[in-house]
Amino acid sequence: MAGFALRVKTKSGHQVVNTLTKDSSIKELKQVLSTLSNIPVNRLQILSGYPPKILDVTQDNLNLANSGITSGDTLILEEKIGSQSAPEEKPARKHVEDPFDCPGILMKNVVPADNSCLFTSVHFVLNGKVDESGNVAPYMRQLVAETIKTESQQYDEAILGKPVDEYCTWIQDDKSWGGAIELAILSNYYGIEIAVVDTMNAIINRFGEDQSYPHRVFLMFDGIHYDPLYMESLDGGKIQTIFSSEDDRVLREAVQLAQEAKSSRQFTDVDKFTLKCMVCNVFLTGQTAAQEHAQQTGHASFGEV
Repeated sequence: MAGFALRVKTKSGHQVVNTLTKDSSIKELKQVLSTLSNIPVNRLQILSGYPPKILDVTQDNLNLANSGITSGDTLILEEKIGSQSAPEEKPARKHVEDPFDCPGILMKNVVPADNSCLFTSVHFVLNGKVDESGNVAPYMRQLVAETIKTESQQYDEAILGKPVDEYCTWIQDDKSWGGAIELAILSNYYGIEIAVVDTMNAIINRFGEDQSYPHRVFLMFDGIHYDPLYMESLDGGKIQTIFSSEDDRVLREAVQLAQEAKSSRQFTDVDKFTLKCMVCNVFLTGQTAAQEHAQQTGHASFGEV
């Protein structure tokens, strides 16, 4: 059944909701948005369009297909001021919004090496789970392409390394690997700092650092592959993937993780590593050669030798 991809803007940033379908009800939509924003349903105000207008979401049994809300819409969530409705208990916070001082261990969640590991990892840290629909990577690739076209003065040929239209076509190919450009765009789109633990150089590259975003997420990069990082509580229960951008404790732990990974050589030298194409058995040296081979042949399955 076709899903709904809704861009949701709250006071803490942007997120994408893709757990609903056209048959979901207005009541289900409000429950999802209430949990996401931590605003009680009876105080939730939803706006859409430009200029933004308040949506009528009083018909709980109406499904989204008949509500006027379509997949791809941007919804703005606000809390009603001075509502006379009876007090309602706030929804339980998602695990990613738990108190930031929870003790735990920063760990890596390994995602598939399918050329979309960056997008899979970003989705994991934003939602606390691996995407099983297969829709997230294509959606993020399209988002990147649309952003580049819209902001072509910022993302010009000199930055992209190829003409704008060519890059936009390239990044939407599921055989293409995302990198710094995609991380910068996704950081800005979701309104969150993305800190990348570089295990080759034992440093942290922070995308969106200059935007004063209130929250931060962590990825690990070994030279060719991205994995998401999460904090596992000491009692083995809930996990946390979104942290306060002022939480230097977690940032220090990430730096230590990078140093430990480098000292144990948990990285890949992208200029020297050897790959074997698992389709035609050709041996390739370095990331660039692998990307060119994938573009020329359409082969997307590689094994490191």
